[in-house]
Amino acid sequence: MKSKVISFVICEVPKAKKGEAVPEGGRKSAPPYAEKAVPQQFIASQADYDFGGMKAQMTLKSYQPDMLLAELSFDVPDIFSDNIFNLREAAIDECATILKNKGGKDVNTFSEEYTVFVISDYGDKAQNFLANRDKIASLLKSEKLKLDPHEVEHTFSSSIKYESNDLVIVDWDGAFVFSPQGEYGEDLRLIQLANMQLLRYRLLDKDLEGRLKHAVKLVKAAPQEGRLKQSRALRVAFREIIGLEARSISEFHALEHDVKLIGDWYSARLYELLAKKFKFEEWIKDIKEKLESLEDFYTIAAENLGFSRTQVLELVQIWAFFVLQIGWFALIILEFWYFTR
Repeated sequence: MKSKVISFVICEVPKAKKGEAVPEGGRKSAPPYAEKAVPQQFIASQADYDFGGMKAQMTLKSYQPDMLLAELSFDVPDIFSDNIFNLREAAIDECATILKNKGGKDVNTFSEEYTVFVISDYGDKAQNFLANRDKIASLLKSEKLKLDPHEVEHTFSSSIKYESNDLVIVDWDGAFVFSPQGEYGEDLRLIQLANMQLLRYRLLDKDLEGRLKHAVKLVKAAPQEGRLKQSRALRVAFREIIGLEARSISEFHALEHDVKLIGDWYSARLYELLAKKFKFEEWIKDIKEKLESLEDFYTIAAENLGFSRTQVLELVQIWAFFVLQIGWFALIILEFWYFTR
């Protein structure tokens, strides 16, 4: 029997190094186009790592163009030991430190951290590990307290089986992977992909909150800055929100479409389980509502506080006509003076 802990943190960076593509696929069946259906993951670097005197491996992975993931993996003699909580926290801290050194943005507040516990080479003794159901649930929730049996059952309800003696259990902070042959690459890739998508939703939500605050600031500053200047600012902000809305809708549908291409295969079902646990539908609904609110806000503000482009052109035409009339009046006076002097 082998036990492995894989902790990772993912964050946004100014530019992610592409590197070599992560090998995809595994023993589980999938259609021939599945490898091209989901966002590609690249290995930026990989090296042996000294983790508190333990042999470990630190891997940096990227999603183009601006997501970087630090992954620390190491073997443990007993995955259910009391020290596993401390090891997990230390591994997460190591990954966060690496990302900060690589230029990660807001690693402490806007990043996703996750741990995958892998048990393999157990033959037909998988049921023996399920005797540790309480400990498994506690690890997945990062909770050292003894959980209620109903909470343990709820945790195990988010699980999926493919072979007769394998099992994957997912939760908010971690996942358990029971793999008889130790082939967990496909599961890990999808778990990391789901965390990346969750972070993108959080970052987009943060951006929308900032734009809402900016819109309020524009409205409050209108009397001091003047209507024409304020109108320009509103038009710029409105164009930005339209572009953001278009990009957001495109991102929402792209990943959903790509994953659906796989059909009812194992990968699609595992990703669907992760999406449900991470509440993707609620994130998408909330973001779309904020986008609509922003669009309505800028429209109303532009109509009540600023001049539209048509109104500005009409105003220019009126002033031009007024200047022309003054010119004609001056010319008439000069001609009258010429003929009557």
